[in-house]
Amino acid sequence: MSIQETETPLHWNFLLALEDDIATLSRFIEPTTGNFDAYSLELARMLFAASSEVDVVAKQLCAQIDSQKRAKCINDYREIITAKIPKFYQTEVLYPRFGLRMKPWLNWESDKNPLWWRAYNDVKHERNVHFPKANLQNTLNSVAALYVLLLFFYESDAEQGKLSPNPSLLQVGEPFILDSVFWSRERTIVYKFDNFR
Repeated sequence: MSIQETETPLHWNFLLALEDDIATLSRFIEPTTGNFDAYSLELARMLFAASSEVDVVAKQLCAQIDSQKRAKCINDYREIITAKIPKFYQTEVLYPRFGLRMKPWLNWESDKNPLWWRAYNDVKHERNVHFPKANLQNTLNSVAALYVLLLFFYESDAEQGKLSPNPSLLQVGEPFILDSVFWSRERTIVYKFDNFR
């Protein structure tokens, strides 16, 4: 008997692990707008994990888009990504299980950084002052932001229905169009990027 291994999408698996953390957290804090200001060490850990992964993936996505430009910070990411994908910031993310919709990159429309990104940096650098910003709202937005980035980072796989397994809590909304592979036993999501071109 032999064991075969294929390359797995490392960043996608990281997102799915964060999603599992949110599912576990939801047993203790209901993800609802009434609890958005709730903060904790666990939420800080998740905010750090998601936001630092956003930093890593955004830098790689920028290199894919334009290898000649150096992307060193979120302002560079915004310039490079929105030049190639002007509707990027319009991408909506849903947490259907909790009835939540958000646009985690919407601040890029006005050339500003997302609030969750500012919260991440504030908590990282001055936790003694800004610890309450490690809250549910910023954490959910940072995970949603990572999801959006990964769809573009893994665009080819996403278009072919090869991003597997599917997220269990997250769902992308407009301007994306979703389809599924008809021959698959499991519902395999195919992401259509037509509205971004």
